[in-house]
Amino acid sequence: MRWVNRRIGRGNRSLLGAIPILLLVVIYLLVAADRHAINPDDKIFPLPGAMVQAMWALLFEPDQLSGRLLFWADSLASLQRLGIGLGISSLSALFVGMMLGILPPVRATFGTLVTAIAVIPPIALLPILFIAFGLGETAKVALIVIGITPFMTRDIAAHIGALPREQIVKAQTLGASTWQLMLRVALPQAMPRLIQGIRLSLGPAWVFLISAEAIASDIGLGYRIFLVRRYLAMDVILPYVAWIALLAATLDFLLARSSRRLFPWAHGENH
Repeated sequence: MRWVNRRIGRGNRSLLGAIPILLLVVIYLLVAADRHAINPDDKIFPLPGAMVQAMWALLFEPDQLSGRLLFWADSLASLQRLGIGLGISSLSALFVGMMLGILPPVRATFGTLVTAIAVIPPIALLPILFIAFGLGETAKVALIVIGITPFMTRDIAAHIGALPREQIVKAQTLGASTWQLMLRVALPQAMPRLIQGIRLSLGPAWVFLISAEAIASDIGLGYRIFLVRRYLAMDVILPYVAWIALLAATLDFLLARSSRRLFPWAHGENH
């Protein structure tokens, strides 16, 4: 059987997906062991024991100044900022995207503006956001919103605009108004696309969040990474990066499962 025709079961898929990760871990351990055999004080490739020792204090010992468990406080702060940013972006993209996709006058008026905003590098706007909103939470959330909303909006607008014209005509034949078309025809078909857009935007959202926290923050995963980098504290940086990757993968998995459970018809599944 040709490889293009092979079908991989769920169990085998998980096993095959774990192989590259395990291979990277083995390669890292071999390189780290070799470097420490030459230089026991090497900081670039810390051994697992050093990472456990460094993270123990962040995980389980309250900070002397703030009294907080820094790792969990950093995680909570970053997840709150990310959640608020994704929530605002999703609602905005859904509303504006449907308006652009189903209403030609709105598309003609605002389509160019949305496209122009989408091509602006969001990081370039970070100084403007800090000047306009200060160094608090608003600027960090605003960077996420500005960074991912235009992309999600254009994607939903294109998806709604590509719906078969027959659906629109049939709905109008049955007496549907413009708002009924949006709520009963466009919205149900936009929701799976919205979830897909959120999944694709998770990576950029994390980039914008980490960038904002690194520049102006006193708590957060990005803040902690950039704080300890001056000490070459790779025994903290690597676990933090791995934790961010795990959080992102978990969010992506939950979104994918939710989409399949709520909208099985959008994935070619019959229930």
